[in-house]
Amino acid sequence: MHYNINFPHLGIHLDHVGKSITVFGFEIAYYGIIIGTAILIGFLIATQEAKRTRQNPENYLDMGIIGVICGIVGARLFFVIFSWDMYKDDLLEIFNTRHGGLAIYGGVIAAVITVFVYARIKRLSAPQIFDTVAMALVNGQMLGRWGNFFNREAFGEYTDNLFAMQLPLDAVRSGDVTETMRSHIQVIDGISYIQVHPTFLYESLWCCAILIILFAYRKHKKYEGELFLIYLFGYGLGRVWIEGLRTDQLLIPGLGFPVSQLLAGTIVVVTGAMLLYCRKNHKRMPFLKSGKKYEPMPDKPEGKKRPKAKDRLFK
Repeated sequence: MHYNINFPHLGIHLDHVGKSITVFGFEIAYYGIIIGTAILIGFLIATQEAKRTRQNPENYLDMGIIGVICGIVGARLFFVIFSWDMYKDDLLEIFNTRHGGLAIYGGVIAAVITVFVYARIKRLSAPQIFDTVAMALVNGQMLGRWGNFFNREAFGEYTDNLFAMQLPLDAVRSGDVTETMRSHIQVIDGISYIQVHPTFLYESLWCCAILIILFAYRKHKKYEGELFLIYLFGYGLGRVWIEGLRTDQLLIPGLGFPVSQLLAGTIVVVTGAMLLYCRKNHKRMPFLKSGKKYEPMPDKPEGKKRPKAKDRLFK
């Protein structure tokens, strides 16, 4: 296998882009390192946002651990369900995530369910939680896409645009290579390359733009849940376009239509309508107001008892 990755029109030629590193005899995939780093940064973003909005950061640490586990399971299940032909003859391969195979929408759906359940149990405001984790989620998607870069996956059809990416033919899955790509194969120094849309890069940059918008708008939001709706609307809008470029789409059985593209389009329509409606009517919707606020426990005064936990919560 050859490890070159080129962006010819940008003058970028990477001679050796491996998929993993070896530490003390253990092979660690870059995909896993990137996902792990994105999770840690996500925890930091969510807890800092919780402090800024006077919520209890510990709730997000507890919920984050549960959410990460459920999110990975959900992302894997989503991928497996719509790629069943890849796993039906080897069920144990379902548990092997070292070669990728995580669908973002499955992770988001699992995370949303986790928030609703956690908020219900803890009697917290679900819309407020969604707003607090929105930036952490889009950050994870922005960074996570670079795992696809190292795995040589989730790329688009042939292109000759400015950002065109060249991958060695023997470094990608044969099922992701289309006839159009094969008809435009270039042989450089004896190596056959396909030239494709770097859709991982498009999505990463799109998510970066959404993250900047959320950070800039968070102090101006009108109601709890608005940031999360903007995130869903913005991400779905980009995904409708980007998913149409990819050659490894998960298809709806019997219809042959990309499930992520259909889901993204539905999310854009639904969240767009919700944004317009809530913008005009949020004052009449009490569940969109902030939940209980958290006030950190002060240091114990000399000769006095520390206040009870319940006294640190106020409307």
